[in-house]
Amino acid sequence: MNGPLFGQTLAWQRLRWIIVSIAIFGWGILIPVVYAAFSDVIRDLANSGAFPEELLSFGSGSLFTLPGAVTLGTQHPLVLAMLGIFAVGATSTAIAGERQRGTLEVLLSRPISRTTVYASITAGLLLVVACVLFTFLAGFVVGAAIQGVLDELPIEHMPMVLLNGLLLWGAFSTFGLAASVSFDRPGPAIGLTLAYLIVNYFFEILGSLWREAEWTQEFSLFHHFQPAEILAGALDPIDLVILGTAFVLPIVYALVVFPRRDLAAPA
Repeated sequence: MNGPLFGQTLAWQRLRWIIVSIAIFGWGILIPVVYAAFSDVIRDLANSGAFPEELLSFGSGSLFTLPGAVTLGTQHPLVLAMLGIFAVGATSTAIAGERQRGTLEVLLSRPISRTTVYASITAGLLLVVACVLFTFLAGFVVGAAIQGVLDELPIEHMPMVLLNGLLLWGAFSTFGLAASVSFDRPGPAIGLTLAYLIVNYFFEILGSLWREAEWTQEFSLFHHFQPAEILAGALDPIDLVILGTAFVLPIVYALVVFPRRDLAAPA
């Protein structure tokens, strides 16, 4: 890994990193507030039978328990948008954007291999994603403490939630970087990575709202990140295997394709 390039990758993300971190920290604080305010009402609605239980949940999360609220918070479209800024936007443009601007040749003309370029950028962007995810979970813990419901949150399992979440969002990040090394323009890379994210999210939400299509959730990476189960001490090792595979395969692809790829003239 190249230290200056790693540092420059972090510097490029600095402003939006700060803005997103503040926003996602506030969102993390808000989720326990909503849970404390509406969990009893939602339980009463579920027990009354007035609404189907699946309509009172979102994805694999719900407001029935505080750990379920963690899952709800991580699968909310707002979190997807904020984390997607880095896991989709930054990764997809990392190499392809340099290629389109004609600056990739300048970078590669230095005594630094393509593998080192890829590894440095990947490490920097994964660190940003990890820090943003950590900020959200920290906000959730702070919010739970403010609302006096921290005793409902098994803090000792939170590091595993962070690890599992990093595998999920790392999988989207490495996919975005794999797409970025495959194209000369960021447009196709962004489109492909965003489609990958949306399809996974669609399968998770579809299966949670439509019982007959519940099987589709197994094909969604989001379904293999279950904070509620992790916090209950019931982590399924298969989830780690699936997410780990989805994380590693794009890295292998990029390390094979990028060093061997001929670079056409800038568009």
